[in-house]
Amino acid sequence: MGMLKYISRSVWILSLVSLFTDMASEMLYPIMPIYLRTIGFSIVLIGVLEGFAEALAGLSKSYFGKLSDNSGKRTPFVQFGYGLSAISKPMMALFIFPMWIFFARTIDRFGKGIRTGARDAILSDEATPETKGKIFGFHRAMDTLGAVLGPVIALVYLYYYPQEYKTLFYMAFLPGLLAVLVSFLLKDKRNSKPIAIKKVSFFSFLNYWKLSPSEYKKTVIGLLVFAAFNSSDIFLLLKAKQMGLNDTYVIGIYIFYNLVYAVVSLPIGILADKVGLKKMFIFGLTLFAVVYFGMAFTENKYFIILFFFLYGVYAAATEGISKAWISNISDKKDTATAIGTYSGFQSISALIASSLAGLIWYQFGASTTFITTGIATVLVIIYFSFFMKDKIIKNETFR
Repeated sequence: MGMLKYISRSVWILSLVSLFTDMASEMLYPIMPIYLRTIGFSIVLIGVLEGFAEALAGLSKSYFGKLSDNSGKRTPFVQFGYGLSAISKPMMALFIFPMWIFFARTIDRFGKGIRTGARDAILSDEATPETKGKIFGFHRAMDTLGAVLGPVIALVYLYYYPQEYKTLFYMAFLPGLLAVLVSFLLKDKRNSKPIAIKKVSFFSFLNYWKLSPSEYKKTVIGLLVFAAFNSSDIFLLLKAKQMGLNDTYVIGIYIFYNLVYAVVSLPIGILADKVGLKKMFIFGLTLFAVVYFGMAFTENKYFIILFFFLYGVYAAATEGISKAWISNISDKKDTATAIGTYSGFQSISALIASSLAGLIWYQFGASTTFITTGIATVLVIIYFSFFMKDKIIKNETFR
């Protein structure tokens, strides 16, 4: 395995931590919309809840990313962030008041916000510009493997205990706890010194935006327009459910999507290092557009399988790749801030996207929702293809 020589101890630990955390989250993700419906949430409210939870996560990503860059520490952010996410799982089963569910879901996403910038900065530090795609690809693959195992456990459990959603939330605490324990094996690099202990405002990403390189701004603008129309996967699952597929089939298809995503993440990362991160990203967006146009018009159950396969490849070609791309066009000392800032804006876009999708769906139906997203994606592909040069800042400070 020539590939594994690039994978350092820190990358392995982070990848395992992500695997367990995702296992916990994804045990619940496919049943989340169904669970929320059973305790009385409407489709618009589900859209708002998802959007709000994501927005909070993202806004906190930039703040904690900046804190991590300033303090020169990464590990405490990673440990605390994963800890909060673990605690939130059993909380959701304790009570079913909408406000409490909002609170628990928010704590989960807040944990994500605290850890993401610091974690991605560690990954970035463990790679060179030439191995970014591989390292981020490997991490995504392990992360997504958790997203395969989680729903499989949920599926087996619900097969024997249909409708018993609550116990699943308690079960999800175990892999979450494992993730926290594994995260304590991480050590900060000795040579990381604090830059300056100065106050960081919660909206510090707006400051970074002003100072960031123009290449970064151009890239992020394109990514954000896409994010503003890229609604939660929950809507794809609801569409599959609407076509008359039962819970088992819907969760099964979600597992299939994650399996494809996990299997192709690493090969795509390796390929992206060869052909260029931008080209790979555009390829991913093209697949995304095909899926959304397809979902708007299909009523065929077999086509849905094909679309979820393509959706898995799209995810692998964009998720880790966009972060690797951003870490290549920002200064090394600002890595967590740069990725955090992008994530901060991205989650505001996600809030818009999921709320918008819920409203369009409610007013005009599922097909209109998917067509709107497809058209927006085509415009973003044109922007990246014709208005952006493909370059990496390769000054020596980056090594």
